[in-house]
Amino acid sequence: MTRPRAARLGLHAFLAAVSLGFLAPLLLAVYASLRPYEETAEHGYFSLPRTISFDYYRQAFSDSGMGKYFVNSMLVAVPGVLIVLFLASFVAFSITRLRIRGQLFLLILFTAGNLLPQQVIVTPLYVLFNRITLPYWLSESMTMYDSLWAVIAVQVGFQLGFCVFVLSNFMRALPKEIQEAAIVDGADVWTRYWRITLPLCRPALGALGTLQFTWMYNDFLWALVFISDGDKLPVTSALNNLRGQFFTDYNLLAAGSVIVALPTILVFLLLQRHFIAGLTLGASKN
Repeated sequence: MTRPRAARLGLHAFLAAVSLGFLAPLLLAVYASLRPYEETAEHGYFSLPRTISFDYYRQAFSDSGMGKYFVNSMLVAVPGVLIVLFLASFVAFSITRLRIRGQLFLLILFTAGNLLPQQVIVTPLYVLFNRITLPYWLSESMTMYDSLWAVIAVQVGFQLGFCVFVLSNFMRALPKEIQEAAIVDGADVWTRYWRITLPLCRPALGALGTLQFTWMYNDFLWALVFISDGDKLPVTSALNNLRGQFFTDYNLLAAGSVIVALPTILVFLLLQRHFIAGLTLGASKN
């Protein structure tokens, strides 16, 4: 066996071991969710199964009321991702493709927003959202507090800087000749942005869309702080409904966790081609 081939096999073995380490908690949760709690309590979670069923999944979905919580999470994650990608791509386009003053300062300003710990501004945002009024048809509380708009606004605000940083670096690597040819042909700013630049940024947008959906969908802190009505909480809060006061069936909780994770897995499977292309951007450049 030659040395390069042995090195490649060793690398593959290492990557397989790391992948298995990351997948182990998920696989254990799936395995536990298919077994009765009494069985695992008696024989342990790593014992061979004696009974396999999907009853816990049905029970977890019905007992926690996940249906309405799924809707709440989608009402936050889907608009939040679309707004973040639109605003970030437009800002990145302005910074990299238009001749405006202070381009570097704008990029530093947006990037610096990611350095601010989110917990530091919980109290100021709580006070601010209680003072911002909204019409009744937008918020039953007549303010941004206790509405999904508050959660969407915070998610957009904190995720915008990261997306601007990534997209500006990607747009800066696009050939300038395409932009110059479009200007010669008489294309205005909106045409150069919407019909020329954005299609070329599809891999980066796909990767960012996958990450942003995962982060916004899984977040629970901001909903817990800015929403007081339990019916408006995201799906992550549904897992609390499966925890008993004196006893918790961890197999049932595992089934609920698997159900909650399904949308993010589905989004990754749908966008994996763009996600992988976005991760490998620049890998072949000198």
